[in-house]
Amino acid sequence: MKQSRHNYLVSLVLMIAVAWFASCSTPKDVAYFQDASALNGMATQAEQQLRLRPEDKINIVVNSSNPMLEQQFTLTTANTSRTLGPAIVARSTAGSSSGNTQVMAYTVDEQGTIEFPVLGKISVGGKTRKDVAQYIKQRLIDRELVSDPIVTVEYVNMGVNVLGEVSHPGRIDITKDHFTIVDALSYAGDMTINGNRRNILVARQVDGANQVYTLDMTNMQSVLTSPAYYLQQNDLVYVSPNNKRKREANATGNTFNSPSIWISIASLLTTITALILK
Repeated sequence: MKQSRHNYLVSLVLMIAVAWFASCSTPKDVAYFQDASALNGMATQAEQQLRLRPEDKINIVVNSSNPMLEQQFTLTTANTSRTLGPAIVARSTAGSSSGNTQVMAYTVDEQGTIEFPVLGKISVGGKTRKDVAQYIKQRLIDRELVSDPIVTVEYVNMGVNVLGEVSHPGRIDITKDHFTIVDALSYAGDMTINGNRRNILVARQVDGANQVYTLDMTNMQSVLTSPAYYLQQNDLVYVSPNNKRKREANATGNTFNSPSIWISIASLLTTITALILK
């Protein structure tokens, strides 16, 4: 009888130990890009540059050896009202500033155009900022308005929204032409330990329809070849919670990875042992 009790106790202890070690085992879905070492020389997704859309805002600065020409073609608070009139001011918002003069931002209208000083309406929809700068430069030269213009186009309000299990959720400004999912997660302070690295959602508006992509950050090949690797303005990036995080959201908060549940199990085991050995 005593031997039977001993065997039962040993079996119970072994089951608890197996459950304990299973819960403490190293997760395999935490490290990024686990297949990276095998991808040397692999072709990746073609680089996608941002293209302007309605409601985007851009700063356009024309530099020249003639300061008077610079003032004429650069939209600022100092010259907006006398050169462009109130209609253009209403469609512009303050951008960068230099001294007491603020450079104003052009808002792309629903037709994909902006109103540029002297040149009038310019179509910028679907163009990159490099395209816009080159087009304006050429128009100024062709009309013999400026012989040596340097045109700079900068984004003002472009960004993506990063939500879910990241350290700093919110809107992230796009600061360069090729902005990737890695850039977005980096600016958001990286995923928390509770983020599901295999289920990153990217929601995007494509031709008026919602398109959703799923990224597995543990698999570099799938990330680098995904259409969502390069982000576009107003994309929504959502990091889903992992199973541990979901379990922690229940009423008791007890999971097999939390100390409280194992204290309860140890207490129960002690009670059962005492009863068996009586």
